[in-house]
Amino acid sequence: MSEARYAIGIDLGTTHCALSYIQLADSQAENLVQGVLDIPQLAAPGSIEEKPLLASFLYIPHGDEFAPGALALPWDAQGHFVVGELARQTGARTPMRLVASAKSWLCHPGVDRRAPILPLDAAPEISRLSPLQVSIEYLTHLRQAWDHRFPDAPLAMQQVVLTVPASFDPAARELTAEAAEAAELGQFLLLEEPTAAFYNWIGASQGSWRQHVKAGDVVLVVDVGGGTTDLSLIAVTEKDGNLELHRIAVGDHILLGGDNMDLALAHVARGKLQSQGVSLDAWQMQALTHSCRAAKETLLNNSSAEAMTVVAPSRGSRLIANTVRTELTRDDVTRTLVDGFFPIVESSARPLSRPRSALTTLGLPYASDAAVTRHLAGFLSRQTGAAEAVVGEQTGGSFLYPTAILFNGGVFKAQVLAQRVLDVLNTWLDQESAPQARLLDGVDLDLAVARGAAYYNFARSGRGVRIRGGTARAYYIGVESAVPAVPGIEPPIQALCVAPFGMEEGGEAQSLPQELGLVVGEHVQFRFFGSSTRRQDVMGNVVSDWTAGELEELQAIQITLSADDRTPGDIVPVTLRASISELGTLQLEAIPRSGAEHWKVEFDARTVTN
Repeated sequence: MSEARYAIGIDLGTTHCALSYIQLADSQAENLVQGVLDIPQLAAPGSIEEKPLLASFLYIPHGDEFAPGALALPWDAQGHFVVGELARQTGARTPMRLVASAKSWLCHPGVDRRAPILPLDAAPEISRLSPLQVSIEYLTHLRQAWDHRFPDAPLAMQQVVLTVPASFDPAARELTAEAAEAAELGQFLLLEEPTAAFYNWIGASQGSWRQHVKAGDVVLVVDVGGGTTDLSLIAVTEKDGNLELHRIAVGDHILLGGDNMDLALAHVARGKLQSQGVSLDAWQMQALTHSCRAAKETLLNNSSAEAMTVVAPSRGSRLIANTVRTELTRDDVTRTLVDGFFPIVESSARPLSRPRSALTTLGLPYASDAAVTRHLAGFLSRQTGAAEAVVGEQTGGSFLYPTAILFNGGVFKAQVLAQRVLDVLNTWLDQESAPQARLLDGVDLDLAVARGAAYYNFARSGRGVRIRGGTARAYYIGVESAVPAVPGIEPPIQALCVAPFGMEEGGEAQSLPQELGLVVGEHVQFRFFGSSTRRQDVMGNVVSDWTAGELEELQAIQITLSADDRTPGDIVPVTLRASISELGTLQLEAIPRSGAEHWKVEFDARTVTN
């Protein structure tokens, strides 16, 4: 993009958004001219403040709730929705009009993410928005804020990198890309958040990062944000005397983060109120949860504060200050969060599961186990051989041994939580006589992802350090075996590897060696599988049997492929060509043995062309 003056990184976060930028003409890899956009947003009706973080909350106001012009922004005199700090504050009092955790809903495969479903518990008279539309609103606000600050360099004309969780599946990535297109961000790329955090660490070092890591190191990135826990591993190698970085593994999508912690504290506060004879309904509980978020941040990060008052709106007829209130102490917060979410466990621990009820209310698919340390133990145990091909030697026994750890996410602004994770990890390493992992100091955990995305964007021009990686999973497509029909027995499914682990994104499509039969003109499904452990498979490998956890079935695509001049139900001999786009989308193209037509399927994009 010849007219671009800035390399921009955008963190579309669960609890806040941020935008960082680097001036392309004036920067060098070891002397960056990097800034963070102060984002205009409503702090109170009619009052605009500029903050480096845009709170990821959207409030749907009643038509008469605010005076005319009270919601105006510099670029919007009307203000139909409230986005940012005022949305968070107002929504804490009226949660049925507040949309929160839209990013978590955007990656929820169990709902129609283009359907107006949020706020989930809104009254019938309240308009609802889709998770996709809410994401568009946040990104549009960022674009308009940038264009207001830099009218001579509109954002759509710059280089833009937008971050996503490493564990986002192709559908969630595609929806994020769709939101960016609808928000008119121009040309953009997607980058995984833990990788962005590591880029931020590199950029902030001003070239000294090579003094803190060495060839053979395996860096564990633990990213616990508002809604998700992301785990990644980055290996350090040496080539021609220069250090190189390779991302070698990412964890599963774990819906576990600050939102869970806020709710846990709300239950503690509710218990105190119940002991005083005060009962709360679901609506009040939502408001209390938002109040607990502020208390958590203050008590964990402010050493002088010993207690905070938390409030919920009163629903009684006789109101005293219109609220019910109690206190959360520092001990309440520390005991609930440190021991509840980061318990001391053995390296052999695994996330706990519980029997589920047959019926459940519609909601987010939260992790069944709230213990981040158990998820970490399970992740490292699955990756025992992850570094072997890159580092050249086994780096673990019963689990992979990280040599360094980098924390990211607002949760770890609380030093007590970061220290607990480091202590637990080093206890595991001590028990296997392995060297302890050292801490790589971060910078600003709220801004690390946005700043790292901007650095990566800058590095793409060849003036910075690049982390190599490709896909963090191997992908497979299900192939049904042609066997005689047997009552009650479905034909066996084989998993055909169409994208091996580490396949480079944005590369040319590669052809599979097999010829397969493609059913056209009938409603069919494409079944997809993924694996974060099968690193040995190459394109075209067929897996007939696999153990539990070795392959995970992903969301299927239900589709009818056009038959054109063929008879519906015909089986057309085809070969497959596969590639991974720069947006992380698996693209499959079926080429017939004869004829000019072809069929293209983008995994979970739900679009087919022929």
